[in-house]
Amino acid sequence: MTGNAGSSTQENHFGQRLRVMAEKIVIFCRYYVSPIVLLPYRTLQFFYQIKTQVPIEPKHSSSFITDSEIQSEFAHHAPGVAMMNNGSFGCCPASVISALQQWQLKMLRQPSHFLLNELKNRILESRNIIKDHINAEDVDEVSIVDNISTAAAIVLQQTAWAFAEGKFNKGDAVIMFSCTYGAVKNSIEAYFSRAGGSVIEVPFNFPLNSNEEIISEFRKALEREKGNGRRVRLAVIDHVTCVPTVVMPVKQLVKICRDEGVEQVFIDAAHAVGSVDVDMQEIGADFYASTLYKWFFCPPVVSFLYCRKSATHSDLQLHHPIVSHRYGMGLAEESFWVGTRDYTPYLVLPSAMEFVKRFEGGVEGIRKMNHDAVVEMGKMLAEAWGTNLGCPPDMCASMIMVGLPSCLGISSDDDAMKLWAHLRKKFGVEVRIHYQAPKEGEVVLTTGYVRICHQIYNKVDDYYKLRDTINQLVHDGFTCALEFNEA
Repeated sequence: MTGNAGSSTQENHFGQRLRVMAEKIVIFCRYYVSPIVLLPYRTLQFFYQIKTQVPIEPKHSSSFITDSEIQSEFAHHAPGVAMMNNGSFGCCPASVISALQQWQLKMLRQPSHFLLNELKNRILESRNIIKDHINAEDVDEVSIVDNISTAAAIVLQQTAWAFAEGKFNKGDAVIMFSCTYGAVKNSIEAYFSRAGGSVIEVPFNFPLNSNEEIISEFRKALEREKGNGRRVRLAVIDHVTCVPTVVMPVKQLVKICRDEGVEQVFIDAAHAVGSVDVDMQEIGADFYASTLYKWFFCPPVVSFLYCRKSATHSDLQLHHPIVSHRYGMGLAEESFWVGTRDYTPYLVLPSAMEFVKRFEGGVEGIRKMNHDAVVEMGKMLAEAWGTNLGCPPDMCASMIMVGLPSCLGISSDDDAMKLWAHLRKKFGVEVRIHYQAPKEGEVVLTTGYVRICHQIYNKVDDYYKLRDTINQLVHDGFTCALEFNEA
């Protein structure tokens, strides 16, 4: 009897394992295999359902996404790689990739009909989704663009024309923080500085303890320039900074700009949508640009630029930097068509929204989950390495900075870049590394920080792998000076 019972139990366990395997195959094939090829797997699933007498729970559209379904959605990620760098290039689930491929096939079946008759309405549908999500007043305030660099060019080239036409005077200023993203700084140089403007760079004194440190430095800089008689035409402010990462108090900073007479405010919100609350009526900026591929599950080249109605209806010359057939018909129209190209990534917004709705709490639930998880993992790493977080938890979103052991000897931006590549290539650890130069006369132990991200596909093991990799480097006596100088 005992032997038969054990044999029966083993058979049941074996049958259950086969059934689970069959279910995983079906989930994977749903997005990657045509229905004809999928048929044998459906048969396999049915067979093991009957064989083991274990009923398979039917999927209900009202049920929330499961952990196994999340992993299936990102099964295309490289195996064995701890991907904690979602903030750089984002992620796209299999269901959205499938929708993108369907749109691409539809376009290629009859390009003339699709591009000339259908595309505009489909893009309008996506713009309306964005408008509702960010609480914009009018859909005409929303233009779809491919990335933040394009959005920055749109905002800054109109300042160059203002200098050329005498609306701005030589020496008029743009104000920005020292942590402003490099590509945006280049746009400021290319359009604003080259036209005769000056740049006010506000110190960003990382690591940070409170929002008041940011607000105080910004206010002091504006008051000082105002006292010197300099006119500040434009403020460029991040909503969530890149590296080092922190959520900026944008509402307070915009209010200071208004109080001090800054004419235009441009918010670089590359990391915002999907990681923090975004409300155009509350923020009150003139221009606001965000990607939808970093934290909102779209494929790359899906971003938007919001231009407040008072700005779009003024005498500002807002134009897409690529001049095409729709020039002069309004920024949204110009952005909708910039010549022959693949516009299908712009059309997956409905699919991305459907994916988000599969989570309890929708986008708000995802934001909270990612924030709580990245804080927990950041604290774990800081404790393991005997270091510190770069800011309080309430100043981060889905990314956080963690101090690295000082013995690694990160003493330059070049060291940070090389260590970043070293971790990725040798250990399969995807993170960003940041060098924080000490202030003049300051002695600090921690000059190297790692930026970790958390997205829904991440597991605790990813962060343990990072922890153990750094600990191994420390144990082996690794230093940037020794390793990279000899290389």
